[in-house]
Amino acid sequence: MTQGILLFAHGARDPAWARPFEQARDRLIATRGPSGPVDLAFLEFMSPTLVEAGARMAAQGCTQVTVVPLFLGAGGHVRKDLPLLLQQLGEQHPGVRWTLSPAVGETDILVQALADAAAHLAAQHRGAP
Repeated sequence: MTQGILLFAHGARDPAWARPFEQARDRLIATRGPSGPVDLAFLEFMSPTLVEAGARMAAQGCTQVTVVPLFLGAGGHVRKDLPLLLQQLGEQHPGVRWTLSPAVGETDILVQALADAAAHLAAQHRGAP
């Protein structure tokens, strides 16, 4: 069984917006090694779309793919749009089990990282005019 991870972000018109998500993908690939494919997809404005990236995962032989929403919270895109896209992937690639994880922003590790980053940034600006 080949397990893939498909990171899913909103997308934006400005290509610079995607850099942190591309860096997250690259770091995940570096730490994951050869244990399975990792890809990054976008809801809108950027490519690949989730359906396109999912098709690549299926073509690479994935039989199980975990979709990880890179959203700070589970708003409408995660609760409504994403399940419909996963349903479409399931219909197009019935040999693949598509699993949706919680949004990364709902994890304790990211909430702590946000708090740590805020404290770090505030400390850098103490005493600044």
